[in-house]
Amino acid sequence: MATPLGGAAYPAGPYRFRRREYLNITYRTDLDAMSAVVPEPLEVADPLVRFEAIRMPDASGLGDYTESGQVLRVTYEGGPADYIHSMYLDNGPAIAVGREGSAYPKKLGCPRLFVDSDTLVGTLDYGSLRVATATMGYKHEVMDAEEARAELAMPTYMLKLMPGYDGRPRIAELIRTRMTDLTIHGAWTGPARLQLFEHAMAPLADLPVRQVVGASHILTDLTLPPAELVHDYLAASG
Repeated sequence: MATPLGGAAYPAGPYRFRRREYLNITYRTDLDAMSAVVPEPLEVADPLVRFEAIRMPDASGLGDYTESGQVLRVTYEGGPADYIHSMYLDNGPAIAVGREGSAYPKKLGCPRLFVDSDTLVGTLDYGSLRVATATMGYKHEVMDAEEARAELAMPTYMLKLMPGYDGRPRIAELIRTRMTDLTIHGAWTGPARLQLFEHAMAPLADLPVRQVVGASHILTDLTLPPAELVHDYLAASG
């Protein structure tokens, strides 16, 4: 059930994505800066961040949109995992269902993913200002399909915070999801660079780029399953 009643902002899932296209650039950032934004019981071993620019031309129930953001490599109970730190996109229903139905940290932004001559380019604007520019050599080297699948299918954690009507926390939860029904249509790697620009309301640059360690360009079909509760902070606090 979604509001408004009689004209819901989004339909019920699951949500199937066809020909979803990723530009992923993984970089090493400052350990202290990353540790400061990762909630317990998640932990940081190596401060790696994945900047994503994603084209979604065919999302069931949601339409056509583009998204960009940062995913942090963490560990949970000793196993590798991803923590979604920020997401910016240009689609109202996808923002609503991501925030209400799950815990995706979605905000309105203007991301793009396109080919410029021999370069795959991902950009993110917030309002009228550029906050990120990613570039990668276009299809320089074929990437193993299983490696691409593993990159996308990592257990993924998100933090859901919602106040009650009195302003006090009503929901404070760590939840987990994992992409399923992955079909890899193609995957490539190549040289890559990433620039992040300071912005008060889109603070991607708070996790500065110290070293680019990898890049991927992946075409896939996938399904987003419902999320599951991992940790209830309010219950744990008594």
